[in-house]
Amino acid sequence: MGAEGEDFSRHDKWLCMMYPRLVLLQKLLSDNGAIFISIDDNEQATLKLLCDEVFGANNFIGQWLWYKSATPPNLSYKIKKNLEYILCYEKKRSNKKYSGIQKVSPSDDPLIKPQNTFKELIFPIGSIHFKGEDGTIHKGTYGTQRYPSELLTDMIIVNGVNTNEVIFRNRFIWVQEKLEAELLSGTVINCSRACVLSYKKANYDPEVPPNLIDSSVGVNTTEEAGKFLTKLFGRKVFDFPKDVSLIQYLINFQSGKNAVILDSFAGSGTTANAVLNLNQKDNGNRRFILVELSDYAESITAERVRRVINGVDEANIQGTGGAFDYYELGEPLFHENGNLNEDVGEDKIREYIFFSETQQPLSERNPKNKYYLGSLFDTAYYFYYKPNSLTTLNHETLRRIVSKKAEQYVIYADICTLTEQEMQQLCVIFKKIPRDIKRF
Repeated sequence: MGAEGEDFSRHDKWLCMMYPRLVLLQKLLSDNGAIFISIDDNEQATLKLLCDEVFGANNFIGQWLWYKSATPPNLSYKIKKNLEYILCYEKKRSNKKYSGIQKVSPSDDPLIKPQNTFKELIFPIGSIHFKGEDGTIHKGTYGTQRYPSELLTDMIIVNGVNTNEVIFRNRFIWVQEKLEAELLSGTVINCSRACVLSYKKANYDPEVPPNLIDSSVGVNTTEEAGKFLTKLFGRKVFDFPKDVSLIQYLINFQSGKNAVILDSFAGSGTTANAVLNLNQKDNGNRRFILVELSDYAESITAERVRRVINGVDEANIQGTGGAFDYYELGEPLFHENGNLNEDVGEDKIREYIFFSETQQPLSERNPKNKYYLGSLFDTAYYFYYKPNSLTTLNHETLRRIVSKKAEQYVIYADICTLTEQEMQQLCVIFKKIPRDIKRF
């Protein structure tokens, strides 16, 4: 392969970074939840294998292609890379259909782009819909006197003599074969009064979303996303952001108006923007959780959410309304060697342990018993902990720290000298610090 070959350690490092995150995300998913993961072709193949292991190959829904960029960088002399892959897995595969009914409604897209070269397209008679002076749309018939003559003459007509077709010469984005296929599938070609040709897709099955996500389903490219961010901040703040229309489209695939959407690689905050937009549009109650570890989490990610909520008057951007809380990650509960990080403070450790056991928040500390955490379903929880020293669970400890009668006792300590038989008789479950503290 040679020195210029692939650096396999790069894939190993990436997989080691992704694996624990995906395992955690799989646990966080609700039973009827789904995960969408965007990836380029550098790690797409390895990600698919990794996700098959974590989420289960049977829970793989499919792979969508997002038309990411209309002007991809010339990093390769062999192929233009303007697609990004989106893998989807469900927590538990269901028969639920992913519907495009709630998709972002696309507006007419231009059929002509200035950067293209001139070409000729043959339009069958009646294939172009003209907008009349009264604003209504009429199916065009070449040569009719019902429309102002400039609607026809302003176009460059190379050959308008044939009674079965009209040939236009312009900078079209389609070739002849593409035009004919679109017309057969029901796509409508419109002509505004200014003689601007545009098209609107009509072959979208709302029960079966297409595998290509592009402007035909109302989803923009990263260039459009960049323009919006620049307008929102008044300057360029982020390279290659995802467009809000993409995330709205994906959210509408699977979730309802009360969904919780988590983005563990939040970037510029597009997911929050999409959720706020959708809530404003349909009066939904969707909530978002964003996680971003980069140093721009507050200055870009959170700041974008603030500006989207409040609006930016000077940019003529209306606010969506809503609210959110911003938190910074504290010290880790465990050191890399697995030992408890006592620097976080005993109160934080107690809160974490009680929540990991009960999924309930810890109430105020009992002033009469500092080791008692709380009770749930006739189980009492105790955290027998002393900073910088070992604690031992024995008969004397039980008499001293157990203050609430319960059917079962879960007690955390460093050492236990009770036998298995004694613990069964006393209905005690011993958990060792820090080994048995559950890691989410």
